[in-house]
Amino acid sequence: MNTPSNKPHIAILAGDGIGPEVMQQALRVLEKVAPDVSYTHGLIGGAAYAKYQQHFPNATKELIDQADAVLFGSVGGPIQAADSPQWKNCEVNSILALRNHLNLSVNVRPAKFYSALADISPLKNHLFDACDEILIYRELLGDIYFGEKRTFEVNGQMVAEDTATYTDDQIKAIAQQAFTCAANRSGKLTSVDKANVLDTSKLWRQVFDEMAKDFPQVELSHMLVDNCTMQLILNPAQFDVIATANLFGDILSDAASALPGSLGMMPSASFNDAGFGLYEPSGGSAPDIAGKDIANPMAQLLSLAMLLRHSLNRHPEALAIEQAIEQVLNSGHRTADIGHNASDTTGTVAFTDQVIQQL
Repeated sequence: MNTPSNKPHIAILAGDGIGPEVMQQALRVLEKVAPDVSYTHGLIGGAAYAKYQQHFPNATKELIDQADAVLFGSVGGPIQAADSPQWKNCEVNSILALRNHLNLSVNVRPAKFYSALADISPLKNHLFDACDEILIYRELLGDIYFGEKRTFEVNGQMVAEDTATYTDDQIKAIAQQAFTCAANRSGKLTSVDKANVLDTSKLWRQVFDEMAKDFPQVELSHMLVDNCTMQLILNPAQFDVIATANLFGDILSDAASALPGSLGMMPSASFNDAGFGLYEPSGGSAPDIAGKDIANPMAQLLSLAMLLRHSLNRHPEALAIEQAIEQVLNSGHRTADIGHNASDTTGTVAFTDQVIQQL
């Protein structure tokens, strides 16, 4: 625990796999740029189960309830042990339970395009060069993930049902945040749905059209999700801020994150209606590379930068981290996921060393 009790205080949930490794590097950077920010470690996921026989124990709930924000790592274990008590339903019992506990209704995932990494992007050069950053706003508490689920038998045949449900209040919550963000950026917002088929999408589109009246400075456009998936590949530069439902957002944000070159570079933030934030890398726990000093710490470091900016109002510190990472990339340092060959790559700790030197 870092000490000053009267200073901003954050909960650290490193989790499993590479989570503790990259979290350790984030805390090195935090202590460099904001040494007055205190923090306390908590357990979640398989690490929590090993001690409490629960993936999201009460001790962790109490810790985050007293914090100003949460910096989260990742949870989950080896595929071959997925049915063991420690790892069975680990992600559901950890991540979804955490979102429910904090009532995190909106996820924001930026896909940042770094000019130094154009050669590892699947995009052609002229498409990559036209891009800067795409922000995807994903609703987190509704849709098919939280609707009624059941599996039953009819006339000897198994039937499975997952119900997608939205209320207008749930949609208003993300619409408000997405419009506000777009108004402070390019003034351009793309709402993605499947309104030609789904009632939930028809309501989604109706709510966004109504809220557009309160943001005349924002140009709102609607796009069907299948077309948006194609357009992300054909012409990603047309997008600035995208807002979409839980299921579509899960898929589109992963697709967008691949365009700059690696999921290991992608941070994210989740907020509730009161503005409380949880910050985490977009990738998983990657247990196959845990402990090998090869994980990319960028996503965790950039998640820390988002925390400093949005929850602690530390804009200069956040910008310093982002600029330091870009300078390190411009200097040619690469972790394994963004490097060309193993002999030229930089380890997790050494990459962070370079970031701290730039700071």
